[in-house]
Order: sequence, then structure tokens, then C-alpha cells
Amino acid sequence: MPDRSITFGVLGGIASGKSLAARLLAGPDGLVLDADRFAREELESPAGRARVLERHGPSALTSAGEVDREALARRAFGDEVERRWLEGWIHPAVRVRIESELSAARARGVACIVLDVPLLLENDAQHHLVAACDALVFVDASREARERRARQSRGWQPGELERREAAQLDLDEKRARADHVLKNEGPREALEEEVRRIRAAHGLA
Repeated sequence: MPDRSITFGVLGGIASGKSLAARLLAGPDGLVLDADRFAREELESPAGRARVLERHGPSALTSAGEVDREALARRAFGDEVERRWLEGWIHPAVRVRIESELSAARARGVACIVLDVPLLLENDAQHHLVAACDALVFVDASREARERRARQSRGWQPGELERREAAQLDLDEKRARADHVLKNEGPREALEEEVRRIRAAHGLA
């Protein structure tokens, strides 16, 4: 085992399987710092709900009175002003959370920490998390496979994945920046074997 925490940063397209890869990379004793989960918790906090209500009124809430995250996402990806407003307060809050939990995990001696941060490369000038990674891992899946997953698991309509990815760094560039590439189109066992290889390369059992 390494004598310090090993930190992986996960890259990849939408619906490529980054969350699954992150969990496998972390292993049973590791930690995944999930930026999407932190963003969701910020949105659903009393302060976040109040911000959304102030800007959009009750129409931004579900019938259960919760923030309609999917409706907000559609607005943000379809309107630059809305996207800047949403990211302007969500991203700083998420950065603080990640920095705090990363520091605490390293202090505890967690063997493996995985940063599951969708805009890890795009926003590095603000959060400087790339330098905190020992290696970047790109999760590779075809557009067809990703569109199918997005349709089945998220109910997205054709073209929605492409529209959202237009606001992100080109996938070829992300792949080129990665230290390792994980293929995620075959059986889970194949992905698990690739993950074991990557972990072993960094001294993790």
C-alpha cells in the first residue's frame, strides 16, 4: 500500500459511467468526492431553495415543494445568463466542500480518494484540483452508448446530451489529458479488471 493517499480525478462524457468507475477506483475503503451530490445538497438546502424561489418563483419547485433540479438544468443549458447565475453560487459552495473533505480525508489517511467532478478540467483555474490528482482517468464510451444510457436512466430526449456537452471541453482533449483510459461498453467484469490494473499501478491492492 502507498504511504500516502492516492487521488484520482475522473473524466469522461455525460452518461459514460463516471460514477460507477469512481466507486470502483475508490474501492471499499476509499472515498468518492461527488461534485454532483454536493451541488444537489446545496440546491436542496434552505438557502438554495430560497435563492431559486426568489429568482423563479414557485414554478421552479416540484409538486412536493422541492427544487426541480431537472427544470433548472434545462434552463441553465439553454440560457447563458441562467447558467452563469446558477453556477455563480453553486460552484463556489461545491469547491469549498471538496477542498474541506479532501483535506480531511488525507489527514485521516484514506488510501484512495476519487474526485468525481464533471468540470474538473474546465474549471481548474478556479478550483486547482487537477494538481491535487496523482492521475486522471478517462471513462470512455461511444456516443451511441451514452445516449442510450441517458435516455433510459434520465429520460432525456434525442439531442439533449449533445446540447449539454456543448458547454464542456471536447472529449478528445479530455482523453488526451488522461493518464489512464477505462473502456466502459462491455460487461462490468471487464471494467472491474481495468480498474484493478490502474489501482495496482499506483500501489493500491
